[in-house]
Amino acid sequence: MFEWLKKRRASATVPVVRPRSEGIPRGTRVDLADMSPDPVAYLGQVAYFELAVFESLTRAINSAPDLAAKEGLTAAAGEVLAKHQGVVAELRALDVDPAVAMQPFAPAIDQFEKLTHGRDWYEMLLGVYLTAGFLDDFFIRLLAGLPSDMGKRLEVLLEPDRSAEVIVAELRAGIQADEKLSSRLALWGRRLVGDTQLVARSALHVSGNRATDEERIEPVFTDLIAAHTRRMDGLGLTA
Repeated sequence: MFEWLKKRRASATVPVVRPRSEGIPRGTRVDLADMSPDPVAYLGQVAYFELAVFESLTRAINSAPDLAAKEGLTAAAGEVLAKHQGVVAELRALDVDPAVAMQPFAPAIDQFEKLTHGRDWYEMLLGVYLTAGFLDDFFIRLLAGLPSDMGKRLEVLLEPDRSAEVIVAELRAGIQADEKLSSRLALWGRRLVGDTQLVARSALHVSGNRATDEERIEPVFTDLIAAHTRRMDGLGLTA
């Protein structure tokens, strides 16, 4: 499952987003129900990822430049922690020990966090914003493969929250104050997307027929990368 860590290249390749006319119709969300992992594996991976995002935001709070930033990021971290706790509650409802369910995913996600940590506070914030946005959206695509009641609860839980708004506000303020920051963050954002896609792919149960699998997966990742591009554009960064 975690072979993606071995395959990571030193310099990321920037994915090419095909026009939406070549993918899926606008407004249509393609799911990957038959490629979804079993519920315990799904919940374990999502729970540990949300915990990792919370830990990243905690580090960002500790290195925030002022009290206003600390306060805003503290509220954002609280919302991410609530996501983690909500997923953990689903595991407990299945009589599964959350720590046991999360453990198989910890090494890979910890390594991913190191790769996307960034060199300073702004790169750290952008890493959290882009990777969490991409993977939360991806994990929502897998919900169709879960029991319907669980899927409905998790869809609400994983939708964008205030944490994204707080991070965007801090990033915009930093970019406005330092014109050199924009180009550096744009490069960092382009580097992040490759590793983030690999994490997403590690969650999929593929058939083994590469051509068929890629035909199924490609439209979904086209949409996910398009959403990544919109996040970058919203910050005035070139994806």
